[in-house]
Amino acid sequence: MPTHKLLLLPGDGIGPEVMAEVKKLIAFMNAHGLGTFETEEALVGGSCYEAHKVAITDATMAKAHAADAVIFGAVGGPNWDGVPYDVRPEAGLLRLRKELGLFANIRPAICYPALAESSSLKREVVDGLDIIILRELTGGVYFGEPKTITDLGNGQKRAVDTQVYDTYEIERIARVGFELARKRRNKVTSMEKRNVMKTGVLWHEVVKEVHAREFKDVKLEHQLADAGGMQLVRWPKQFDVIVTDNLFGDMLSDIAAMLTGSLGMLPSASLGEVDSKTKKRKAMYEPVHGSAPDIAGKGIANPIAMIASYGMALRYSLNMAKEADQIDQAIAAALAQGLRTADIKSERAKVVTTGQMGDAVIGEMEKLVA
Repeated sequence: MPTHKLLLLPGDGIGPEVMAEVKKLIAFMNAHGLGTFETEEALVGGSCYEAHKVAITDATMAKAHAADAVIFGAVGGPNWDGVPYDVRPEAGLLRLRKELGLFANIRPAICYPALAESSSLKREVVDGLDIIILRELTGGVYFGEPKTITDLGNGQKRAVDTQVYDTYEIERIARVGFELARKRRNKVTSMEKRNVMKTGVLWHEVVKEVHAREFKDVKLEHQLADAGGMQLVRWPKQFDVIVTDNLFGDMLSDIAAMLTGSLGMLPSASLGEVDSKTKKRKAMYEPVHGSAPDIAGKGIANPIAMIASYGMALRYSLNMAKEADQIDQAIAAALAQGLRTADIKSERAKVVTTGQMGDAVIGEMEKLVA
């Protein structure tokens, strides 16, 4: 059995609390012969700034490059609002994405049957929902240059962000989308704003070309991103895999998160290119919910997105699909017991702490592997 090397980066806010539940799950899997995992832990974000005056150190970046997968908690919080822009907590996350080449961000939105009532939408709209938002992660307006604020005088300033995409960036994210769809319901919806943005025109053109050249067997649809957001709320089950750029992916995936009842339910995977020699790819796995500083330290954070992110690492990086399925089943079973953290509580549910929810998932895992 191979030894899998994981780099754990808990980060700030609730990051360490939810990462603690993943560490318990890793220990359980090691103890029960469900894999052999070696873990190393390091600082990132605000906690790293406090110790080293940077959001991530070169040494930690080297560990990230050497790991089979990076498991990331969350960064940021009001404590660091005044730090220089280039060393703000989020700079550590952006550096990881950029230097590891993590261009493909997979965000599943799954509504467990037990949580259909937690969504703000009607049960029939979300019950059984299972879609993926595939977000291009290393291009677009977040990384485009120039990115400036210029003083024009007379009390006026001009801010510039640059939205830029090259053909190859669109091709590779489109391929990931079509490949994902082939393993699911064989449908891709590409979203952009070709009616007002030149990058949208190119995006639409390149996705069509990749489809015609390599993936004719997959159904392809195109929607303007704003209309797509409306359709996500109107009838989300019409979608399978949505592929879109960095900016729209950021917004649409948060909309999709709330269809499931809570941001605390949404995991993500960020993948790089497959290495032609090793056949492996750099990858990082993180919950979508952020650092939630308002509830940090209270033991009430929902660990499910963090646990499910670890499950995605098993699936996409470690070739452990069976164990990943077991984690998904254990989460569903824990929720079916009526256990809820504060963010997903309902009238008849039993509200539990972060640790109790993690223990419940591990308890269900024990039943599955007994």
